[in-house]
Amino acid sequence: MTGSRRSRTTRRRIAAPLTAGLLATAALVLPAQQARAAGGVVKVTGSQGDWRLTVDGNPYQIKGLTWGPAVADAARHMSDLKSMGVNTVRTWGTDASSKPLFDAAAAQGIRVIGGFWLQPGGGPGSGGCVNYLTDAAYRNQVLTEFPRWAAAYKDNPGVLMWDVGNESVLGLQNCYGGDELERQRNAYTTLVNDIARKIHAVDPNHPVTSTDAWTGAWPYYKRNAPDLDLYAVNAYNAVCDIKSAWQQGGYTKPYIVTESGPAGEWEVPDDANGVPAEPTDRAKADGYTRAWNCVTGHRGVALGATMFHYGTEYDFGGIWFNLLPAGEKRLSYYAVKRAYGADTSRDDTPPVITDLAVEGDAGKVPAGRDLTLSVKATDPDGDPVTYEVLDNSMYLDRSGQLNPLPFTDLGGGRLRVTAPDRPGVWKFYVKAKDGKGNVGVESRSVRIVPPTPGGTNLALGRPATASSFQTGGGDCPCTAANAVDGDPGTRWASDWSDPQWLRVDLGARTSFRHVQLVWETSYAKAYTLRTSDDGQNWTTVRTVTDGNGGVDDLDVTGTGRYVRVDGTARGTGWGYSLYEFGVYN
Repeated sequence: MTGSRRSRTTRRRIAAPLTAGLLATAALVLPAQQARAAGGVVKVTGSQGDWRLTVDGNPYQIKGLTWGPAVADAARHMSDLKSMGVNTVRTWGTDASSKPLFDAAAAQGIRVIGGFWLQPGGGPGSGGCVNYLTDAAYRNQVLTEFPRWAAAYKDNPGVLMWDVGNESVLGLQNCYGGDELERQRNAYTTLVNDIARKIHAVDPNHPVTSTDAWTGAWPYYKRNAPDLDLYAVNAYNAVCDIKSAWQQGGYTKPYIVTESGPAGEWEVPDDANGVPAEPTDRAKADGYTRAWNCVTGHRGVALGATMFHYGTEYDFGGIWFNLLPAGEKRLSYYAVKRAYGADTSRDDTPPVITDLAVEGDAGKVPAGRDLTLSVKATDPDGDPVTYEVLDNSMYLDRSGQLNPLPFTDLGGGRLRVTAPDRPGVWKFYVKAKDGKGNVGVESRSVRIVPPTPGGTNLALGRPATASSFQTGGGDCPCTAANAVDGDPGTRWASDWSDPQWLRVDLGARTSFRHVQLVWETSYAKAYTLRTSDDGQNWTTVRTVTDGNGGVDDLDVTGTGRYVRVDGTARGTGWGYSLYEFGVYN
């Protein structure tokens, strides 16, 4: 099996949603005489082990990329794709908005594998669940809609083939288990076959395939989808295992690889901070070269690939996979260009980062303190190199956003930034730029920890109570005691309402000079610190109205047996949540 499980955090999906009312399609169809001249006939021909894809009788090897930019930008990007030797792009959804993409591709002699999205698309953790045994309304909708779009575009010269579904055989395990999972997988692939048959009826001139995330899905297609012209699979680091899986499975149809490239987040070992170790830019470029060599190495069976991903998205997944995030070209861009036989001899290539390190202990950097990154970068063309630094909180809150950071260039490739204020594992990125549209990118993880205040934590292990606490879900129960146990991995979490409070009993009237609050994502935008000798009458020692989460280190002077934090305005739509509530003398 190849590519069995994956995280959705590293991959962009662009799927056309199903529409309740189909738009008129007649205007999208070319006049019949023009269509015969322009559209062409695409066929899977040959025999077992000697399969070929042909366009108007001429051999056609798919040298492709998955499509990421907006359809409105298609005309702007297609000439670049053509210069890379690309002859095919793949999409995940086809609807009324797709025509500019088909047209722009055709204008450059490029063809499109038009996708049709089925739930739960995208493998584990993605999409909604459908009962393929009982949901007749959904079945009827896709059986009607997909063939109508195929009929609308079948004469467009940009069409290569149709691809029904994406990773849903694997993704159904996110909805079902046991015998029911098997029944659903059989029902799903039977529906794929019904759709393929209907598409063939309206468009006999373009093949139909179906993509999944592992070759373990192919037995279901072999059994239930005989009307597919070929198979398709997404495989990254495991791409070179497809050939043996095909041979051992006794398949009698060719295949294409509809996504591939470097190792994904789900295929790499964890680093010292317990998060997937992202491959270097050079390793990613090598991943595309390796993938293409393995595809072309299965002669007469593998008909080509659309590798992942011609995307400009500038986020966590974009940095991991995209050939040109934010429009800046990387080593992987040129690796694909070379693989597809285009001339790279005159290209100005990206800077190469040969080392990126975090000075000191990357597993224990105090929040809000200085952090120095040491980078070694050279430019093969001798261009001056400038830097950018960014961070990302994917492994704290699943955010894909990249945050530009101000930095001080200390010289010698040493870049000083201020560490985030929020504890947990962050990723830091250094971009080396040549000023000519090329970029090298490397990343490292850093574990941010709360600074250690001086003195003794009087609250540690003391009795704590709260206005409310979450009894279950996720990592809960999240009781008040979790905020004073000294464990940064446990937390107190309140109900989702204002106000809420958390109180610690110091055991006796005691003076303190510092309070540290370590907030989880659910922080207080406004709160008050109070003390009391009897737990009834309270004295305010600090009011905060501009809280932003993370770590609040407060130099305050107070005396009392009880110390309480009163949350008066939440910073999120959830409740209040503290990893630690420390009171120091």
